[in-house]
Amino acid sequence: MALLARSLRERGVRRLVLLGDALEMRHGPQREALAAAAPVLGALGAAVEELVLVPGNHDHALLGPWLERRRRESEPPPLELEENVDWQAGEPLARLARAAQPAAFSVAYPGLRLRQDVFATHGHYLDIHLTVPTFERLGVGLMGRVTGSMPERATPEDYERHLEPLYAWLGAVAEHAPPGRRASGAGASVRAWRALSGSGGHRVVRLLALRAAATVALRAANRAGLGPLQTDVANLDLRRATLAAMREVVSRLGIDADHVLFGHTHRSGPWGENGDWRAPGGARLWNTGCWVFERHYLSRTPGESPYWPGVAIALDADGPPRLERLLGVRGSAELAPL
Repeated sequence: MALLARSLRERGVRRLVLLGDALEMRHGPQREALAAAAPVLGALGAAVEELVLVPGNHDHALLGPWLERRRRESEPPPLELEENVDWQAGEPLARLARAAQPAAFSVAYPGLRLRQDVFATHGHYLDIHLTVPTFERLGVGLMGRVTGSMPERATPEDYERHLEPLYAWLGAVAEHAPPGRRASGAGASVRAWRALSGSGGHRVVRLLALRAAATVALRAANRAGLGPLQTDVANLDLRRATLAAMREVVSRLGIDADHVLFGHTHRSGPWGENGDWRAPGGARLWNTGCWVFERHYLSRTPGESPYWPGVAIALDADGPPRLERLLGVRGSAELAPL
């Protein structure tokens, strides 16, 4: 964290926007996540003048008190693309605001217009349109059986109707996790992905059996109306699937911007790719990647993989966004010494 704070100062960054999942609130009780976040926000708040949080799916629980207040007395207006989130004393966001001092702290949801031509959001809405069978995508499919299909011309309220109940359930599971232990199921998607991709160390016969069983299960899920989901688990294309889903979000929400910034998928970019990184209306898609060292996604060469941590998107008063490695190109021995 000291390295990141120094990098921000050296670059003269005045405003830092955290595009969601800044807190991990699904592995245990909120108090543990808030305690872990306080020193991090303190270091960031000392390095920049303004700190903005745009919650995602893993820290969606931060929005709970605000969403409840919106609905308490009367039917609230539908969520807009950019809402200013407020808080009251004693709520989790109040604790984060104190931790971030002396920087000014604000929260926007589900997105934030950084410039007239630039819109930023976490990107978790894309899970509704994703065809890669992650556990969260399967949960979204189950929820869709209750909440119905998404309209072609959607609003943030339509997405929240599908996702918020799922997030609330996951949050409740985390709150009841034993002390010092992750909630049951945390990291399950990663373990499944490693097993099915062949990187989990399984022998060939077992690997083929796992893939065959997964294919049968996914075909059954599609017949049950939980899809559409890809069933060829040996050839899942995460990049194309997530970008296609994000293009769908931009189109359905009618986001009017030349550039749309998001995170969520853990894969930064574009790094020289073209085609897939354009939304139907012509908006250019940009991804900030992930700041967690995830060895199963990485090659041995530092910085070679788009999943390598430490990437941010820099934005000036004009001109296109640009990808920057705030931590430089550091190896696994430095980023994950244990």
